[in-house]
Amino acid sequence: MKFNTKTIHGGQEHDPAYGSVMPPIYQTSTYAQTTPGGHKGYEYSRTHNPTRNALENALASIENGKFGLAFGSGLAAIDAVMKLLKPGDEVISTNDLYGGSYRLFTKIYQDFGIKFHFIGMQNADKIADYVNANTKLIWVETPTNPMMNIIDIKAVAAISKANNLILAVDNTFATPYLQQPLDLGADIVMHSATKYLGGHSDVVMGALVAKDETIAEQLYFVQNASGAVCGPQDSFLVLRGIKTLHVRMQRHCENGKAVAHYLNNHPKIENVYWPGFENHPNHDVAKSQMSDFGGMISFTTKGNNMADAISIVEKLKVFTLAESLGGVESLCGHPASMTHASIPKEEREKTGVVDSLIRLSVGIEDEADLISDLEQAIG
Repeated sequence: MKFNTKTIHGGQEHDPAYGSVMPPIYQTSTYAQTTPGGHKGYEYSRTHNPTRNALENALASIENGKFGLAFGSGLAAIDAVMKLLKPGDEVISTNDLYGGSYRLFTKIYQDFGIKFHFIGMQNADKIADYVNANTKLIWVETPTNPMMNIIDIKAVAAISKANNLILAVDNTFATPYLQQPLDLGADIVMHSATKYLGGHSDVVMGALVAKDETIAEQLYFVQNASGAVCGPQDSFLVLRGIKTLHVRMQRHCENGKAVAHYLNNHPKIENVYWPGFENHPNHDVAKSQMSDFGGMISFTTKGNNMADAISIVEKLKVFTLAESLGGVESLCGHPASMTHASIPKEEREKTGVVDSLIRLSVGIEDEADLISDLEQAIG
């Protein structure tokens, strides 16, 4: 089954009760039993819920995995992966990553005795220098948030396999429409399903997908034991979102390309970070592991003046100044004071998250309106 068909039919079946084409919203916490332990596969909705299971089957299908898990948020999904570790274990992580991930790693799990190495992974060979007997997990974002750095998943997977490590890839920016990490050797794929998978800025959710049954069973245990699951209404919304993922991503990519080239030619813009440019570091890797380059773009103004960046995001009208990304509407943000404010200034600036950096989530509006909006805001 091809991807565009999978988004609509993958892992899905019509509801057996009445033939409902869309899975019903099973808004229930518990299920009737005929005798203790005698039920129809469902006993309590923290453990299983038919609507959530339908979503989890769809997630597994579009990522070419076997096991899908849905959580109450992207951070809850990351938290579940971290709970596979124990004190004394070490994690090698991308140094340019979502501020919430960095906060979870350094403010919670570091205090539990987990050691983190935050390194640039654009050259995958550098990762091997940090592997030791305590290393258990490699955590990758690609493209990274917000610098759009590209990491060679296949190369990192080779290092992971050679050292018997778990490789987890945050695929939020690319989505399975553009990139499928499990096929490149990853063990776990993570999504903030709040973003492109939901696609309409109306739900908060996280997701994990795996191929290996042993890893999946460990994650299912954490999901049930910790209880950070999503509800049936949210499950229904993300399942609905997945069914249009392919058509939305096509427009995100088209608009993203147009906006990136416009910014790249603007005299007041210093740097534009978008993996579709031939001079973008690891552009060839992006071409090999992604089918297109997405709708996420970051850029800096000349002079690295925070006031200029703030002025631009405040003047934008079609782009909405807001947290998050991946919705049908275009969003803009100032990472230094918003999504990455939890990272110390000296640390975030090492990766390029300077005060003048602006991040765009290019939506599916008409590209002429988006460019016109940027033109009036930048001046």
